[in-house]
Amino acid sequence: HALNVTQLLSDLTRKAAGMERTFSFEDLEPRIMPIPECGCWIWEGYITMYGYPEIVRSGVNVGSAKATRRVHRIVYELLRGPIPEGMQLDHLCRVRCCVNPDHLEVVDSRTNTLRGVSIAAANARKTHCVRGHALAGDNLLLWGRNKDRVCKTCARAREQAREARIR
Repeated sequence: HALNVTQLLSDLTRKAAGMERTFSFEDLEPRIMPIPECGCWIWEGYITMYGYPEIVRSGVNVGSAKATRRVHRIVYELLRGPIPEGMQLDHLCRVRCCVNPDHLEVVDSRTNTLRGVSIAAANARKTHCVRGHALAGDNLLLWGRNKDRVCKTCARAREQAREARIR
């Protein structure tokens, strides 16, 4: 690649002014590989250990937490508009390195977590305990600091069994 003096001076000027470089879709497009079969746009640049696409911001101290940006957020903002403060992008396709804005939906943190595949998400989706009792209404107990959902019928049975062992 030829050294682009104009771009270098522009980046240095932004750095001195404390401004970050903005990206255009044309900057990012060479690293995006469309997959016609599923519609995903796979980022071929840097991928974090969690599978998310990232790019380094110029004009930002590389040692800082704000030195990188998630590429799917940049592409979404370029093609769809701003993401409201405090909101996240959910990958509807479940492919974290996909940057196709058609595969992304703006959601709150709770919705994004519950749609995921984590243990917390799986537990939150449960409607019945392992013994088939409903986790709702009078049979639902919110327990502890994390407000874990507990079946009252099973908790009562466990307590009675524990008391019987003690006697």
